[in-house]
Amino acid sequence: MKVVTGVVGNDIHVVANRLIDLSLKARGYEVFNLGVNTYLEEFFDACVETGADILLISSLNGEAEGWSREIKTLKLRYKDLDDLIMMIGGNLTVGTGDPQTIVPKYQRYGFDLVCHQIDLNTGLDMLQDFIAKRDYSKQKESA
Repeated sequence: MKVVTGVVGNDIHVVANRLIDLSLKARGYEVFNLGVNTYLEEFFDACVETGADILLISSLNGEAEGWSREIKTLKLRYKDLDDLIMMIGGNLTVGTGDPQTIVPKYQRYGFDLVCHQIDLNTGLDMLQDFIAKRDYSKQKESA
């Protein structure tokens, strides 16, 4: 599967971005890493250009919310992204934040998977589980 990843907005956490890249590749994903300081339009352009299956956005400075509010609107502007799995992870708010309120908020923005302050391997396990369940549902529907 193809994954477009990078760090959103004015976040420059390059080490975390590199760890995500390496971990995805170790799990067999084809990775297109846009690096740090990436704007939402760049993520969506890359998803279209590469035929990505997954968009994985990270944020570690806590400013992701300001950038993420436009996700649904942007996704509507781009064709052929209906099946795109959208995931965000890292520190998704300034301060500690309560996952009970943060996760549903980001889901309303349009993300399928939200990993607020969850370690990388747990988040990638969640992604694999999500893909398996989605594929199973699709097989069941076509049977």
